[in-house]
Amino acid sequence: MPIHFGAVLPDIRTPPPGPHSRELARRLAVVESRNITSQQPEPPIFWDAAHGANVRDVDGNTYIDLTAGFSVAATGHSNLAVVRAAAAQMRKLSHALGDVNPAAIKVHLLEHLTRIAPGPLDVAILAGAGAEAVEAALKTALLYTGRPGILAFEHAYHGLTYGALATTWRNEFRAPFEKQLFSGVRFAPYPREGTQLHDAMRSVQRAIDEAKTSSTPIGCIIIEPVQGRGGIVVPPAGFLPALRALCDEHNLVLIFDEIYCGMGRTGHWFACEHSNTVPDILVVGKALTGMLPLSAAIGTREVMNAWPSSTGEAIHTSTFLGNPIACAAALAQIEQIERHRLVERAAKQGAWLRKHLEEWRRFKCVIDVRGQGLMQGVELRATTPTDEPLALTIARAALQEGILMLAEGSHAEVLAFTPPLNITRAQLQYALNVIVSRLAKVG
Repeated sequence: MPIHFGAVLPDIRTPPPGPHSRELARRLAVVESRNITSQQPEPPIFWDAAHGANVRDVDGNTYIDLTAGFSVAATGHSNLAVVRAAAAQMRKLSHALGDVNPAAIKVHLLEHLTRIAPGPLDVAILAGAGAEAVEAALKTALLYTGRPGILAFEHAYHGLTYGALATTWRNEFRAPFEKQLFSGVRFAPYPREGTQLHDAMRSVQRAIDEAKTSSTPIGCIIIEPVQGRGGIVVPPAGFLPALRALCDEHNLVLIFDEIYCGMGRTGHWFACEHSNTVPDILVVGKALTGMLPLSAAIGTREVMNAWPSSTGEAIHTSTFLGNPIACAAALAQIEQIERHRLVERAAKQGAWLRKHLEEWRRFKCVIDVRGQGLMQGVELRATTPTDEPLALTIARAALQEGILMLAEGSHAEVLAFTPPLNITRAQLQYALNVIVSRLAKVG
């Protein structure tokens, strides 16, 4: 059945989660690991269709999506041009021998990626999930420097596969698997806006110095130019350039993880461009296709040439490397971002959104407002009287009025605004009205 929505306001016909969602939740609990989909304190809603900035659930409720599906749907859910490109490629060639006899379209995508990437980032490794690209970047750094140690940052989220998990901060992800994780990762505090640059860099330098006499001297630094799941945190001005200078001084590989904040979300193609800082390796994913698993680690030729030439057996590859359908979707996604000037739109809409969010500082429950472009966060006080994070409480309440949003941060303390970049002003205003009414009740 065709979807006749995409730029409309919410329509809640059955209080969510409705009966069809509840039934699917019951069935899911039987066949899926109980660790995956939370059903507490209520079952989730189940999506049935999505277009633009709207989502429809299986009970016929229509929502405004402020999540873009974990920041994936930059050009809107089910973008017709991307769908058509993927479908056409599926009919023509759906799979190839990625590292043996590649699909021609892989070449076209790699050329486009090196075109939109900043500076001299012109050699890439494709992967599936973002965590895979993170691990490709970490492998590259070891090959280039010969030093296995890694410096990551507190509250970082780089993925949950083992290599990426070792650089992810949150204890609830790490603790069950700590005995199998690489122990050569050190964490420095991720500084917020307002932090003195000297103080921020001193902790980084200390970590590098302490590792020099260990069995795992640091060979690379990995950082999100804007932390996403860590709570939409922007570092102070000058911090990323200072990291760049430090890496040059110590011959370290600088890796920017832009899986969440890249592809136009912050008002530049990549968040690192706000500070004119170019890493040695840039990791992208999520919004790269807008709908299919595909990621990339894009590096300088000097660093990427640390990999040996293939003599018939690649030492880093996967069955679906450079999948033609995903490549077609990514090419169409890039074209749509450019055609509709969504990078510029994210900057403009983000400035409008930020202006309205700043007005929320009048509420005592609001601790901070921060972000870039259409990646904004509002940090709320830690708990409600029931000890649930207030941001999570408000996100759940907003769902009842047709607003989909996430509570980010290590303690779910931040209301996150990461909508599709083509969300309308009317949709944003409607969502803000819903949320501000909830904040006003808290005070």
